[in-house]
Amino acid sequence: MLCEGDVVLIYYQEHPSVFARIEFIEPDMKKGWYHITLLLLTIPVQPVTWILRDSYIDGAPFTMGGKSMRLEQVKKLPVPDSPEQEKGESSGKTRSNKAGRVIPFKKT
Repeated sequence: MLCEGDVVLIYYQEHPSVFARIEFIEPDMKKGWYHITLLLLTIPVQPVTWILRDSYIDGAPFTMGGKSMRLEQVKKLPVPDSPEQEKGESSGKTRSNKAGRVIPFKKT
């Protein structure tokens, strides 16, 4: 199950809609249900609390107001290696010394 601090992508009618961070997960009176407080990462940020089953928190589709919804955990990006590894010194890879091409932004 997802935990507090995880970032999720909320799907609304099978389309990615908004990112949110899980702030709190508290058990509900009913077994297997939870109060999940999400901080919607919009402008301005907005906290919401939903009551969901544990399977819904794990990514199973559910409906809200007749509309299909789903939570998907955002995988963490890989942490860059040390500067030596980025240069290819430790991994055995060589880095090309070719300069990249700069493409200017032109207003039309």
